[in-house]
Amino acid sequence: PPAAAAAMGTAGLLCALLLLLGTGTGTGAGTGTVPVPPRVVLALLARNAQHSLPHCLGALERMDYPAGSIALWCATDHNSDNTTAMLQEWLGAVGKDYHSVAWKVQEEPSSYPDELGPKHWSDKRYENLMRLKQEALTYAREQQADYILFVDTDSILTNNQTLKFLMAQNKSVVAPMLDSQTFYSNFWCGITPQGYYRRTADYFPTKNRQQVGCFAVPMVYATFLIDLRKEESSRLAFYPPHPNYTWAFDDIIVFAYSCQAAGAEVHVCNEQRFGYINVPVKAHQTLEDEHANFVHLTLEAMVDGPPMQRSRHISLLPRPLTKMGFDEIFLINLVRRPDRRQRMLASLWELEIAPRVVDAVDGSTLNSSDIKVLGVDLLPGYYDPFSGRTLTKGEVGCFLSHYNIWKEIVSRGLERSVVFEDDVRFEAAFPARLQRLMEELEGVQQDWDLIYLGRKQVNAEDEEPVEGVRNLVVAGYSYWTLAYAISRRGAQKLLAAEPLSKMLPVDEFLPIMYDKHPNEDYKQHFTPRDLLVFSAHPLLVYPTHYAGDSNWLSDTETSTIWDDDNKKTDWAGSQKTLRDSRGAAGHLRSTSHDEL
Repeated sequence: PPAAAAAMGTAGLLCALLLLLGTGTGTGAGTGTVPVPPRVVLALLARNAQHSLPHCLGALERMDYPAGSIALWCATDHNSDNTTAMLQEWLGAVGKDYHSVAWKVQEEPSSYPDELGPKHWSDKRYENLMRLKQEALTYAREQQADYILFVDTDSILTNNQTLKFLMAQNKSVVAPMLDSQTFYSNFWCGITPQGYYRRTADYFPTKNRQQVGCFAVPMVYATFLIDLRKEESSRLAFYPPHPNYTWAFDDIIVFAYSCQAAGAEVHVCNEQRFGYINVPVKAHQTLEDEHANFVHLTLEAMVDGPPMQRSRHISLLPRPLTKMGFDEIFLINLVRRPDRRQRMLASLWELEIAPRVVDAVDGSTLNSSDIKVLGVDLLPGYYDPFSGRTLTKGEVGCFLSHYNIWKEIVSRGLERSVVFEDDVRFEAAFPARLQRLMEELEGVQQDWDLIYLGRKQVNAEDEEPVEGVRNLVVAGYSYWTLAYAISRRGAQKLLAAEPLSKMLPVDEFLPIMYDKHPNEDYKQHFTPRDLLVFSAHPLLVYPTHYAGDSNWLSDTETSTIWDDDNKKTDWAGSQKTLRDSRGAAGHLRSTSHDEL
């Protein structure tokens, strides 16, 4: 049936096909032994959504609610991607499980006559969307449904209890607060008399869950539930706008006005983590930009949890993985940290990056004799600048892991490589930004040995920018080795310093080699100190967690002293792994209007 609907859609007309598949699951309605679940219409509107649709539909599949009590109402139009085929495939697989399916498709034309691009919201696009939402609302009323749940395809409901939770709130209009990569969400806390956004003191405490509950707000959008049993909901409408409406011609503002006029209170709830919403791109941007945004949201969900899961009923084409123009991409991971390995491999797959996994040297398995056999000895006079301890076995293992990669780079003759540790949080559009940086570096013929992609800048002084290369500076004293690009010549210089016999943490060794370490005594043990080191600015990656975070874990800080198997270190207050004391926002991108 979905294929038939698609055939009708190719004629360029909106076509609806209603597939009655049963009468629900209330088998005990006559006897009273089994309560009949409330009837729900789930309205899903999709346009150019192939980037997020598999995750959105996967979340709906996992919703903890009887499918037999849900009627699906799906519409798609003006697509230039694979959205229609994805929806057809999904409905063909799961439609039989639902009470009914209403399906509308308009394949041609692929754009609106008054739009500037696929992400431009023109008046005709707004009008069509409002008409479709109104049609879904009318359908739900005609079906005598108890609720209608509107779901945007860029909303991913990872909490499978969301629908039941919203019903339990007994509100006319209620939305689950959705998380994003920035301060953007799916509600407004304030609206002006002219219908425009008004910033209030409540938005950020609500968005950041500093205050939790269900709060009355003037507007919700993207994903929300309407209780059709309430008297005031009978006066709600998406189209046409209210006779007294004078605000902007925008579907979410039109509906907010309708709620005001109907006396229907609107609420947003943030007690739980319900899911995610993708930050919309600007009108001049492309579908590729939107896809990059969504990939970043997917990566953030892997770090902060819960992660998204794709629908198992949608076929996906094989994803071509590349090395981004480098000779090798190394990923260092301890075998006993499979969760980190899994997350990093999944993240790199989303970024279409092909890594070579390197099993890290596990310092916890080394005893003092093993370390001596490897030729490791402590740099004379080295003490951790914060705790006063000497080297830990975890730091020995970390150094050896990087050292082994440097040896492989030289032995294989790899001119350019990238090294990742397994606790990396990627910035948006990571591959494109790194490739652009490297292209500009080549364009000005700048020699380099190592480029930090992520680090902790120790000193607050400004660093010298590299002329002709955007977003690159000459690196000062830095902590961390969570991600860096390295040349074959750079690896040769590091090996030539023979660091194993005078070891200190690898992130202290590197600044010595480019002569930016503040400790003159340490530097005297290494010559020459001519490593050419730069840093991306802003950084392209950050740590997933910092000291003090609930999920923070360090195999270098929580260890034992390198030459004493009985002396444990468990210093959760590690200064090196604290969040930047200068108050940098870190990975969280924000602008003054991010909440819009």
